[in-house]
Amino acid sequence: MKRSIFKAIAGALFIAAAIPLAHAQDAAKSAYAEVNGMKMYYEVSGSGDPLIVLHGAYMNIPSMGKIIPMLAKNHQVYALEFQGHGRTNDIDRPITYANLADDTAAFMDAVGVKKADVFGYSMGAGAGLQLAIRHPDKVTRLVAASTAYDAEGFQPEYKAFIPQMSVEMFVGMPFAQEYRKLAANPDGFPALVKKLIALEHEPMAWGTDVNAVKAPVLIITADADVTTLEHSVALFRLLGGGAMGDMGKPLSASRLAVMPATSHTAIIAQPELLEAFVEPFLKDETPKGMFQ
Repeated sequence: MKRSIFKAIAGALFIAAAIPLAHAQDAAKSAYAEVNGMKMYYEVSGSGDPLIVLHGAYMNIPSMGKIIPMLAKNHQVYALEFQGHGRTNDIDRPITYANLADDTAAFMDAVGVKKADVFGYSMGAGAGLQLAIRHPDKVTRLVAASTAYDAEGFQPEYKAFIPQMSVEMFVGMPFAQEYRKLAANPDGFPALVKKLIALEHEPMAWGTDVNAVKAPVLIITADADVTTLEHSVALFRLLGGGAMGDMGKPLSASRLAVMPATSHTAIIAQPELLEAFVEPFLKDETPKGMFQ
């Protein structure tokens, strides 16, 4: 049973990593920034207010798919590749959500972006949430697609799977070969897997910190996600959401969206639906009710 869960998750990761890069992304400008001892690879596309895009674990800019060029229609998108991912080199340091957030803040300083909207998916969403906690002056609005704020919010099947993770499980998967195509160190995949497994064991209980976040947050979750729906609702309530509208008070600045018939890795494969949630939030647009 546990092995079949692993095969399903690993296969889904490969599918996510294999999402083709949209042709519009070919116009992006690429560069490296010196960030905390790394040469961090990034791409800039579009024009408008800055929007930082943060990818998930085992991913890179291409595997984020069409959502980047779609967002670039209305924003200047800065898509970066985290430590040990894509074309960014690994360093002698663990991968933690705090480190990822601090790297993002340092990246913004390096490229001259004082404050920006942020879109994060999976691990990138956790990094975005930590960015809003640790560097609140840098985040205007945050889109957090498929994230947790407490380890107790993961689905029971996933919590049972985490202790079974091993480097050997991942190095034989097809996306291990995909890693070599872009990696600064083509032989660095086992070391990356070891760090990402350690990240899964990182203590996560951010409730008090999340409750203090001032930036509006759009939580996007799948109805069959790695976290429970109850956890996403609890996160929404921590951010001030969940009260009744139409009672004369303004709606919460934060929002919650649930994608139907969708698993964790299928979120990023639906860019049109994502864009339909993200753009009104970033523009601070809300549907008008009959009492308005």
